[in-house]
Order: sequence, then C-alpha cells, then structure tokens
Amino acid sequence: MLAQVRSYALFGLDAVPVTVEVDVSPGLPSYALVGLPDKAVEESRERVRAALKNAGFPYPQARVVVNLAPAELRKEGSHFDLPIALGLLAAQGVVPLEALSGLAVAGELGLDGSLRPVPGAVNLALGALVEGKRLLLPLESAKEAALVEGVEVWGAESLLQAVAYLKGEEEPRREAPEDPVAPLEVLDLRDVKGQAKAKRALEIAAAGYHHLLMVGSPGSGKTMLARRLPFLLPPLSQEAALEVSRIHSAAGQALKGLLRNPPFRAPHHTVSYAGLIGGGAIPKPGEVSLAHRGVLFLDEFPEFSRDALEALRQPLEDGVVTVSRARASLTFPARFLLVAAMNPCPCGWHGDPERPCACTPASRTRYVGKISGPLLDRFDLVVEVPRLTPAELARAPEGEGTLAVRERVLKARERMLARQGRPNGELAGKALREHVRLTSGAEHLLQAAAKRMLLSARSYDRLLRVARTVADLLASEGVEENHVAEALAYRKTL
Repeated sequence: MLAQVRSYALFGLDAVPVTVEVDVSPGLPSYALVGLPDKAVEESRERVRAALKNAGFPYPQARVVVNLAPAELRKEGSHFDLPIALGLLAAQGVVPLEALSGLAVAGELGLDGSLRPVPGAVNLALGALVEGKRLLLPLESAKEAALVEGVEVWGAESLLQAVAYLKGEEEPRREAPEDPVAPLEVLDLRDVKGQAKAKRALEIAAAGYHHLLMVGSPGSGKTMLARRLPFLLPPLSQEAALEVSRIHSAAGQALKGLLRNPPFRAPHHTVSYAGLIGGGAIPKPGEVSLAHRGVLFLDEFPEFSRDALEALRQPLEDGVVTVSRARASLTFPARFLLVAAMNPCPCGWHGDPERPCACTPASRTRYVGKISGPLLDRFDLVVEVPRLTPAELARAPEGEGTLAVRERVLKARERMLARQGRPNGELAGKALREHVRLTSGAEHLLQAAAKRMLLSARSYDRLLRVARTVADLLASEGVEENHVAEALAYRKTL
C-alpha cells in the first residue's frame, strides 16, 4: 500500500516542498530509503523503527521503500522522521490516508516516540503558508512556527499524540501566534567616559547606516562603543522582524518571539570563511546574514583571514551574499552595519602618550596592510579612539545617555525615509545626486578635499552620504560647508 506525506527540505532560507512516499508491499523484510538523503536522514530508519515499537505501533514485516521526491534535491536533517513514521502507519492502515491530505509534517523522533524540535520552524511555516496547508510539528517548534500569521499549526508532544490527532481521537493542539516582547536592557553611552568624537561617529553611523572603523590602543573603549550601537538603531518593522527571524530560524536558533530589535553579532577573528559568509554542502547563513538589519562587529579587524575580509566586499555593496555550490547557488540577505575595531600597530601602543611602541615601521606597515585598500574604501567613517589616562578618565564629562542620542537618530531617520525612503548610507547613483544638494561653499570644500586626499569615486560618494546624514541630524534641508567639514573629519588615514 502506498502513502504520501507532505514535508519540506530547507534549502538556504526556503522551504522546498518534498513528498515523502512510503510503499509497503509483500516480500522479504527490507528497508530502502532513496531520494538523495544525507546521513541524518538515512539514520531515520533506526529512530523510526524504535519509536514505532516503543509507542506500541506495528513495524511492517514486509518490503518497505521510502522515496523523498523530488529525487534530484539533496535532503538533510532529522525532521523527516515524523513524516516517514506517519507514512509507514498510513501504508499499514493505522492512520487514515485522507487525514494526511492538506497537512505538512516535520519533526525528529526520540527512540521512545517523543518529538524533538527541529530547526527552521519559521521557514517551514512560510512554506506551508505558500501551499495553503496545515502544519504538524513538535510542540516547541510549533510555538515558533505560529509566529507566522495565516498558518494553522498543530503542536504534538509525541508520535502517539500526532496519531491521535489524525485518527480524530484527540482535538489537535492549535498554536496561537504569540509574540512576547522581552524587556530590553539598554547599554548606556554614559558608561564610556570621554570619547566625544567616537560617540558622535557612532550617532552618525546609526542615523545613516554608515560603516564605521575605530582605531585605538587597547582599553580605549572601542568594544564598549560598538556594543552600544544597536541600542541607537530604530526597532525593526514587522516585515524586517520576520525577515531577520527567518534567517535565525534557518540557522537553528530557537525563537520565542519575532526578533524586534536589530541583531548584534561579534564573531571571533578565528571564524572560518564559511562561518562568516555562509556555506556547507547545503549552504547555511553565516554571520553576515545573521547580522542582517543589525550590527556586525569585527574586533581585531586585521587578524581575520584575508579571504574572509575580502568576501565582505560584495555584501557591503549589494546587501546580499551569494554562496555557490556545484548543485546550486543560494543568495542570503546581508544588509548589515559593519563596525570594525583595530589597534594602530601589532603591539597596540603606536601614538600612545604614555606607553612606547615596540613595533618597527615595517611591522606596522605589514599590520595595517592586512586590510586592502578596496575594503578600507568601503568604510564611511574612520575615527581614532585614543586611550585616556586615569586623570583624564576622572575628569571626563559624563556625556549624553543612549536614549537622548537615540531620539536624535530616530528623528534623522524619519527625515531620510520621508525624503527618499531609505537611509542615507544606501543612497547611490541618481538618488544620491538628487537628495544631496550642496551649497556652493560646501561643494568648493568637497572638491578641494577630494583633490588633496586623492579620494576615489566611491570615497567621494561616501563623503556625500555622511555629510547628508550630518545635515539630517541637525535638521538642515541642504548640505552646508560645516556638514562637509564634519564628514571630512572622519576620514582618518591609517
């Protein structure tokens, strides 16, 4: 007897429909699983056999063939356990075939018949939404899938309960959309003593979505500043929250609610190329995608591998990253705000007023040279963060708090969205020329600076964007000379 159960294969961020076909026919007992399964899917045979036995269901003493269609698509993950088990029961007449109509199923089985959560529940729900199907998942995953509105999600704790739903012996547990908003513990800018210029650069970066590089000795406050940047950014819209949540769900992170606040990712400098950009046999999102709509902080910037750093150039320009494999090429969203921090030299004390630098000019040149010119050219703001002496720390003014600065950032962002529908950092081409209107004095200053500093066309455009953001923070319609002058102040040469 043949039974068919609908499920999905996670392919990047997409849930691709997969039909689990189970055929039980007379013959010597055997089990064949076809359809390009990976090791985790192949091992489902033993999990399903033990789960059926321990839950009190029969395992067929016959010839069993399980096909995962379409056959040319690679399948991976343990979430095919439950559809295979239900297919076996349906093929034996234990579960009515009509009960599987209009239903999509995914879930990992424990040997005792319990159901365990699976990654990508939000993505599975989006797949079910497109097909107009109900979705049966383990209870924990069902709560996550219910974050997607418009999908009827059933949550089951065990194989026994799932079968009871399908036989009509128990009313399905329908998960209601719950989106609890966790209280946000704001990191205050007042915790960082002094560093007025760096704080201002942080404000400009948050308002216009400008990439920022901070250069300073150890202990100057670079990491503290970077960790406070997400709290200056506007909260995510409903659409952006679902998009970000979808990425994190595909990466296997359990969600209790939509991610409403911009994410902050700070990978160690030993992160692999695939870990930063994304990869795998079936590519998974990397750190650049997990930081989508938020902040990617790279501390000890020159210590990252050259290949990984150079791979940042595409997402910094396009807002997406493309991972190519022999079977497919997948594109992940990756529109993040890059904040990098580095020492001025290998020992970290070049230019420090108290501690002498032990590096030779050649070693410092090699250290700074680890960052290529094209990559450095993609930073809108390059600011020095000097280390303060104990005496300077004691008398440093407290400065503004995060909430006060955030208020200015939100107002500036509102002006940008009302004028052009996007942050200034994303302006390009005709839109940049249209919305950045320089006064004659500002244009003269910018032309002179471009000639003196040998600015590339990309750097020139980035200066225009930063100057436009400075003007927006000051509620100015046009871009004036003082706005350009402040933008030029954040073009430190390494």
